[in-house]
Amino acid sequence: MDSGTVSGIITVVFILVFIGIVWWAYSKGNKQRFDDASKLPFSEDDTQQGDKE
Repeated sequence: MDSGTVSGIITVVFILVFIGIVWWAYSKGNKQRFDDASKLPFSEDDTQQGDKE
């Protein structure tokens, strides 16, 4: 195998991995988990910043 063939195979593998990640990220099973994670920065903590002593 020459370097062009190896590069082509690696490119195809990376494209398939990318498509798999996109499919996983947009699947309906992950929607609730991602919605919950998107609200985390706005949730209130039980402790205040000034209480650490």
